[in-house]
Amino acid sequence: MPSPLVAATDLIARNTPVRIVDCRWYLGEPDRGRAAYADGHLPDAVYASLDDDLSGPDGAGRHPLPSPEAFGMTLGRLGIGPTTSVVVYDDRGGAVASRLWWMLTDQGHEDVAVLDGGLQAWLSAGGRLTTEEPRHGDRPYPTRPWDGVIEIDAVASREDHMHVLDARSADRFRGEHEPVDPRAGHIPGALSLPLSENLDDELRFLPASSLAERFAQAGITDGTVTISQCGSGVTACHNILAMEIAGLGRPALYVGSWSDWSTSGMPIATGDA
Repeated sequence: MPSPLVAATDLIARNTPVRIVDCRWYLGEPDRGRAAYADGHLPDAVYASLDDDLSGPDGAGRHPLPSPEAFGMTLGRLGIGPTTSVVVYDDRGGAVASRLWWMLTDQGHEDVAVLDGGLQAWLSAGGRLTTEEPRHGDRPYPTRPWDGVIEIDAVASREDHMHVLDARSADRFRGEHEPVDPRAGHIPGALSLPLSENLDDELRFLPASSLAERFAQAGITDGTVTISQCGSGVTACHNILAMEIAGLGRPALYVGSWSDWSTSGMPIATGDA
C-alpha cells in the first residue's frame, strides 16, 4: 500500500489526478470549518464536514459512524471512486483528517494519504489557496460493513492483554478538565497517549522510528492487541495512523469512545494510573 502520509512538496509537484479533501473542524464551533474552507483552501479541494459527512445520526457517542451506504453516497458526491487517489488534510496535524483516512481505509480504499503538516505545511512549501469550489459529478462507490470497530461491551469485557489507548490530552485523561462530556476521567486501565505527542513542533508526524519508540515505552509493540479511543472516535484515528506509520499493526477503533463510556454508567478512573 502507498504511504499513509504525503509531503506538501510532493503534493505541489504532483502531476497526476488526485482528489483533495479539506476536513477542518473545531470543537464547539460546528460552522467554523466550512467557513474556513470558503475563505481559502487547497486548489480543487472539496470539503467534508465531520458532523454532516463523516458522522451519522444514530449510534453511540457524539460522532457515530454513518452507515456504509450513506458514506458511499458522500464519497460519490465528493467525486471519489474506489480507485481515486485521495489526499485529506486539516490544520491540526491530521487530528480530524485522520478520521476520513481511517474510514476510507476501513472500506478497503488503498490510495489515500494524509497531508503531513496539513494546511500550514502547504503554505510553508509555497502552495497557494483558492476560494473556488469545484463540483464533481457523482460516481458510485460500493461499500461494505465497517470492520475495524469495537463496541462498549467488548471494551468493558476485554482481556488483560488488550491495551486501550486514549488520544485525548493528558489533563482530560486525568479528569482535571472536561470541556464537553458530562463526566471527567478515563476508562479504567486505559493508557494516556495524547495525539499531540505523535507530532513535531511543525505539526508533522514524527519519524516512524520515533513513533515506534513512543509506543514501545507504553508497552505497545508489533502484535500488541490494542483499542484506540478518544472523546468521540475522531482523534483516536490519529493514534491508529501513527501506529500504522510505525509498523505496529492496526488497533480496533472504539467509535463511541469517552462520549459513550461516560454516559453509559460505566466505572471511571481519574489521575495518571
